[in-house]
Amino acid sequence: MVKQRKKNIRKSRNRKGFNANGAEARKINASTHYETCTEQLSPFGGLLALIKFFDLVHFEELFNSTYQKPSRDPKMGHHAMMAGILMLLFIGFNRIWHFFYVRLDAMLCGFFRVNRLPVASTFWRYVNSLGINQAKSLLKLMSGLRERVWKLCGYGYIRQVRVNLDTTVETIYGDQQGGRKGHNTRNRGKKAYRPVLGFIEETREYLCGKLRKGETLSGEEAADIIRDIKTYLPSWVQYVLIRCDGEFLSWEAVQAAVESGFRFIFGNKRCTPVFDPDGWYRPRKREDAEYNTCYYQPGGWEQAFRFVAMRIPKEKKTMSNRPVQCQLFKDDRYVYRIFCTNLAGKAHHVIDEYDNRADVENLIGEAKREGLEAIPSAKFKNNYAFFQIVMLAYNIWRYMKIVAQQSSAKEETEFSGTDEPELKGIISNTIRIARLKLLFLAAKVVKRGNTDKVKYSIHDARTPGMIHFLKFLDGLRSKVRPWAETNRSSVGSY
Repeated sequence: MVKQRKKNIRKSRNRKGFNANGAEARKINASTHYETCTEQLSPFGGLLALIKFFDLVHFEELFNSTYQKPSRDPKMGHHAMMAGILMLLFIGFNRIWHFFYVRLDAMLCGFFRVNRLPVASTFWRYVNSLGINQAKSLLKLMSGLRERVWKLCGYGYIRQVRVNLDTTVETIYGDQQGGRKGHNTRNRGKKAYRPVLGFIEETREYLCGKLRKGETLSGEEAADIIRDIKTYLPSWVQYVLIRCDGEFLSWEAVQAAVESGFRFIFGNKRCTPVFDPDGWYRPRKREDAEYNTCYYQPGGWEQAFRFVAMRIPKEKKTMSNRPVQCQLFKDDRYVYRIFCTNLAGKAHHVIDEYDNRADVENLIGEAKREGLEAIPSAKFKNNYAFFQIVMLAYNIWRYMKIVAQQSSAKEETEFSGTDEPELKGIISNTIRIARLKLLFLAAKVVKRGNTDKVKYSIHDARTPGMIHFLKFLDGLRSKVRPWAETNRSSVGSY
């Protein structure tokens, strides 16, 4: 008798890798039992990387040397109070009273060496003591931190940077000082602040700016901001291109840019330069846009500057079987974009350079979501200082992503042929996504003997990337002054 059997009778091999020692499948349903435990747990396991980063750049040393202390002297010290507020913003809470939710967090309490954090009113009273002097000292702190991180991450040979300046609107719903009714497209008729912010395009970090009353930016204010740019840039940066919209265009702003040695492109809303009718040209045949250039001296200006223009034909929306009415004037057929600049080259190259500035709107929107729209006080001086604290926390997230990208590049070099590093490409992620990768990891704080230890779950797919990142930070921390001993490499310029 012939029996039928399968031809392939080889034994199936066990899968190798991460699932080899996996636990049994859990059964969670409505009847699942629950209880409490005595172990210290934290949902913010990534705070350990932030603590290592602070130690890496000697943040406390830099803070004590640049920060101008207010009149209030807290029991925990100025550094601890500021670090607590920065960690709150780093986690994603942008209100001072949100300390209520993290008072017993194991990571935070372990960093400050307390059983529980002070009540939220303690931090609020400290914010209430801050003013404009503290805000300016925080800008100096950011400048020193920027120089150390750039050296640490190989940005020490950047000679040319682009700085994008823009204003935004923060609507206020109470009786805050400095609130004015002005340009507020989303909430017409409501009072608002009108802060100005400057970002470095190469690293997408905040450079300088300030909280302002809800009024249109004046020429003197724009000039002061432009003069401050060189103060906060690293010493090795030699060439700066600033790009601003039409609100910044004035003789004072242009004069400040020229005196500082900056190249600039300003949008135009006020000047009416005259272009040669025969000077319009098309750089690409398939495009309808035309370009032109001229030198023009507006009224009140001490010298003439170059203006470049782009004109685009208006769309003609006509219905069938109806005659098309001719335009009364030739200029009625076009939409114009005009810019003031001191750059050389073709007009379309200058305008293309300005169009790359559009990303600043995304950065401002992200900064607003990180706490810029949180108005903590009715006093303008408190809000002025809190503005810079929020932007310092924003920059710290930028630096964490840059260092994490460096660690993933090293991991890819050392372990070529394996899976792709977990943190690869994090530098291009938003802060909201970076929190999921670098911060929101469950951690358990245990004590063995006289040593505290943080443990991460092997069942979390993000754990290998976090462990490698922590080892990378430890390797840098082993040096006395890591930013001075790291080899710097050249990064692209414009």
